[in-house]
This record gives sequence, C-alpha cells and structure tokens, in this order.
Amino acid sequence: YVRYEPLLVKECGIEVTAMHAGRSSQDMHATFQRAMLRDLAVRFARSFNAARRALFKLALENRDTIAPCYTNGVAAQPNSLGHTWLGHLCGLSRDFEIFKGAWSRLNLCPMGTTVLNGTSWPLNRRSMAAYLGFDAPIDNAYDAGQIAGTDVAIESALMLVSPLMHIVQFIQDVMVQYAQPHPWILVSATYASSAMPQKRNPGSLIDVRRDANGVLGSLQSIILRAHNLTPGMYDVKDIELNGELLRDAGTVAAEFARVLGLLKVDAKRALAELNLDWTASQELADILMRRFGIPFRLGHHVASQMVTVARAGNLTPLTFPYAEICRIYKEVTADEPEDVAPAAFPLSEAEFREALDPREIVAHRATEGGPQPKELDRLFSEMGAAIAADEAWIEDKAAKLAEAERRLETDFEALAARA
Repeated sequence: YVRYEPLLVKECGIEVTAMHAGRSSQDMHATFQRAMLRDLAVRFARSFNAARRALFKLALENRDTIAPCYTNGVAAQPNSLGHTWLGHLCGLSRDFEIFKGAWSRLNLCPMGTTVLNGTSWPLNRRSMAAYLGFDAPIDNAYDAGQIAGTDVAIESALMLVSPLMHIVQFIQDVMVQYAQPHPWILVSATYASSAMPQKRNPGSLIDVRRDANGVLGSLQSIILRAHNLTPGMYDVKDIELNGELLRDAGTVAAEFARVLGLLKVDAKRALAELNLDWTASQELADILMRRFGIPFRLGHHVASQMVTVARAGNLTPLTFPYAEICRIYKEVTADEPEDVAPAAFPLSEAEFREALDPREIVAHRATEGGPQPKELDRLFSEMGAAIAADEAWIEDKAAKLAEAERRLETDFEALAARA
C-alpha cells in the first residue's frame, strides 16, 4: 500500500482507496508469505520424494547383496544391503510425516484478520481462504498476524532438520567403507587428485553432504532472528531468507536423488569384506544356546576365544581350522558338567562353516522386521506403497492449489468484465 496505492490514486482518483476496506498490510503480508512458503514446500516435497524413490530402487536392486553393517564405527554384523537401506528409508518416511504435519499448519489463511483483531466489515474469511487455496482460515485473528506468522516461519525451517540429517547420515554410512583400498560401494562419477594418480575422490557425495550441512547451519539463524521478539515483529518473517532455506533444501534433495543413481555396488566384494572379519561370530554363540542349551555367556566366550586366536594367527572365517574350534570349546567348557555343555564341540565341520556364513545368517533370521526373504517381501511392499501414497498426497495438494488459482482468476476476470 505504501508504494502502490499512491500510484493507483494518481491514475484512478481517490475512490480507488475503497479497495483498502477490510484489508491491512499485516494480514496481506502474512498471507503472501505463507503462499510463497507453500509453493516452495511443494517443490521440496517433490524433490524429497524423488530421493526416496531413488533409494527404494537402489535398495530393491540390492536386496540379495550381503554386506557389513557398522555400529559405533566398527563392522558389526552381516545384513542384506536392501534391508539396511530400507531402514534408512524408514527414517525418510518419518520425515515426510513431519512435513505433512507442518503442511496442515502452513496451509491456513490469515487473510481478513486485518491488523490483529479483525474489522467491522463483515468479511467472509472462509471464502477468502478457499479462493487462495488454503484449507481454512486461522481461527484467532490476533494469532493470525502476531503469533502464527513467526511459528510458521520457524516450523518451515525446523521440518528440514531431520531430512537433511538423514541424507548426511546415509552418505556417511557409505563413506565409512570408501576409505578402504578396495571399497564395495563406489560412485561412478569421481574426480582425480591433482597430485596422486591413484586417487579417485567421491566429490558428488561430498558436495551433497556439504550443501546439506550448509542448510542445517543456515536454518539456525531463523531461531536467532525469532529470539527475544515481541509479538508481530517482522524480523523472522523475511520471505527471501526463509524461502532460501526451502529452495536450497529442495536442491540438496534433488542432488541426493541424482547421486544415488551413481552408486555402484560390488556384491562379491561386499561378501569378501565380511569373510575377512568376524562379524558372524555372534551367530555361533546363538546356535550353541538355541540348539544345544549351552548358556549364551559360555558360548560367547567360545566365540570370543575363536576370534582372539584367529586374529593372532591372521585367520578368517573361511580359513579357521575346525580342529582349533574343537580345542577352544573343550578348553572353555572343561569345568562344566555334561548337562550344561556337551564334552565335545557339538557342531560338525559343515555346520560350523554354515554358522559363520554371512548369507546363511541373514537368510535364517526369524524376527519380525528382519532381512529374511519373507519379511523382505513384506517390508519392500509396504515401503513402496508408502512412497507412492506420499507422492500422490503432495500431487493432490499441488492440484488443489492450481485449481484454486484457476478459479480465482476466472471469477476475478468475470467480476472485472462487469465493472
């Protein structure tokens, strides 16, 4: 109004100021800021769902790849790589639930509340909200312009925290094994070191991580801009700064989806990595207890001694002598009665080798949500359906916004034609 209304008065006369009736820059600014954030949120959601779809495709392609999983930065147990990446997708699915909750509060309309407590003009706020594509008006007029405007700006930033952190977490999980001389996941697009001929740097992964962390750093500023403000101050409502966060987060998600398409998995190398270490050793203790009733701590001691001897002798699960596990078992259980532990190691050599086979371990998991084939079928089916439902959800929201805009333009043109 400050800049535009004088131009209208000059062109049309003072009567044109009738358009100001029932309006204020307070509710107008609050409304267009939400509308702009809403458009950027749709763009982000589409990019984010594209990343989920790309990771789902990659997980499905690698459901039969057996690879090490890491806890506390150390190789822990074998797992289906598809199952591991479905776990990452579960985090991303929760992120979209956060987004949908934020959308339900973002897509409410402040228009018609004027400065802070409404107006004596009998405005139809529900009609205003519908024309502008909002689900409903913000109920309390004071809240609409003085409280909710700050809240929605902050929430639009905070809803980006978990998605970006999950993207960085996935990248770091890949990077753990990338430091090896012979990694089992590679990025097909790398750049060579300027000095070291052998070096191929995963720059595309690093760039996404850098940019995701850049947005995470920048969004802290919105909290500081909102700090120590009285209601209604505009410090935190800057649409350029707030919109930039959503734009940049959408770009990160889109780049993450692209980089996922560059990942190449060497399933044979992943299995070889498992067979170089002792991530399958817990299964031996579990089998001794489950099949023969040997107390777990006793079986754990047998398996632990096996690993100690193996590492001292540079032995692997494929080269560890069967006679040696029989000796270790007899030594560890020497003082135990027969009803606690059989005198001789109770597994045949073939059974012992199977107990240490990462593929057998994964295939014979029995708990709900595990990587065994039947459960993987269910988990993949449910995750695919969830991603499809969320893709349809955001497209439905976008279609409703487009239809509201079309209706507004059509009805305004009809009204202008009668003037």
